[in-house]
Amino acid sequence: MGSGGVSRRRFVGALAGTAAAVALPAASACDDAPAPADAASAEASASPSRAARSPSGPRPLHLGTYASVEGGGKGIGLASYDPVTGRVTGEGVITGVGDPSYLAVHPDGRTLYAVDERAEGAVTAVRLADRTVLGSRSTGGGAPCHLSVHPGGRWLLSANYGSGSVAVHPVEDSGALGERTDLVRHTSPAPGPGQQGPHAHQFATSPDGGHVLAVDLGTDTVYTYRLDETKGKLTEVSRARTRPGAGPRHLTFHPGGRYAYLANEVDNTVAVCAYDPGTGRLSVGEPQSTGTGSGTSYPAQLLVTSNGAYAYLANRGHNSLTRYAVEADGARLRLLDTVPVAGDFPRQIAFSPDGGLLFAANQRSSSVSVFHVDGASGELRLAGEPFASPVAVCALPL
Repeated sequence: MGSGGVSRRRFVGALAGTAAAVALPAASACDDAPAPADAASAEASASPSRAARSPSGPRPLHLGTYASVEGGGKGIGLASYDPVTGRVTGEGVITGVGDPSYLAVHPDGRTLYAVDERAEGAVTAVRLADRTVLGSRSTGGGAPCHLSVHPGGRWLLSANYGSGSVAVHPVEDSGALGERTDLVRHTSPAPGPGQQGPHAHQFATSPDGGHVLAVDLGTDTVYTYRLDETKGKLTEVSRARTRPGAGPRHLTFHPGGRYAYLANEVDNTVAVCAYDPGTGRLSVGEPQSTGTGSGTSYPAQLLVTSNGAYAYLANRGHNSLTRYAVEADGARLRLLDTVPVAGDFPRQIAFSPDGGLLFAANQRSSSVSVFHVDGASGELRLAGEPFASPVAVCALPL
């Protein structure tokens, strides 16, 4: 994931340096501090409804990193987490994937996909049943930093930060990837203030499934496309401009599907956007505070709870998570507070499938923080000491 206003080595991630990668610690070295013996029962007693809906037993956690920076990993980190206590346990690494800085899983849960964020970008498929690497395909651009699977499961969408383009690959029945079917570079509008070119940062599908949207930090634009689900071709249908120099990085939809929230990393703001499912048109609202004070905190990503009541923003420079109340059926964000993330440079955040936990991948402290999410108030509570993971830039709990 690109860093825009942050000093960034364009083709191997946000940390400078070319030292050889360091292996992911063995499982015993990766375990965080032992939890109290009664942690699980205490958590269940405090939140009986949470315990009832949480899956029993440990759940898989996959971790993205950079292999080509000092202190980085050797591939995709493997771990498990307790869905009640939030305790994480390391379980090794999947090798053979270079600089897997962003991860996504197929809707059927059988295949994991990773970007290879290098000068000659690629996307890689991994079969989860036996952790076999199914092969890689070129993205046609440099430093891919985001990918997602179209809801139908037949197409993989990826964003090339370095070259400012988006790509489409077919997904075969086995989960493996076919040859790229389309590549679109954002040649206009002109780059925003301080940018030298386009920098596609995210490529994802709208909740209605009718459009795919690409967020470009370099051109201060969100592009909406229609995807031909037979041929895998893109047709642009609209563009939404932010104010010059905003540096849009990540867009997250409200569950209602009519509003979305945009994190602008360069000017340190968020914006509520109206979305028309019929046309795919996105309208960017006025910039709002991240709650982090003066200066730039490089906001990274927003999450919205499944009931649409709360939103959370990761602030890398401020090392915090901002909590918003979502009001007016998604049309308004009200700033509530910020919580220390217990790490340095939270690059990405993700909910557990049941929404009871929030994971924050802290790049510079090489750690993953886990928080309990209060379903009623939206308050966050740290679940023990952060888990050590080399140059953690993505946490994907399943």
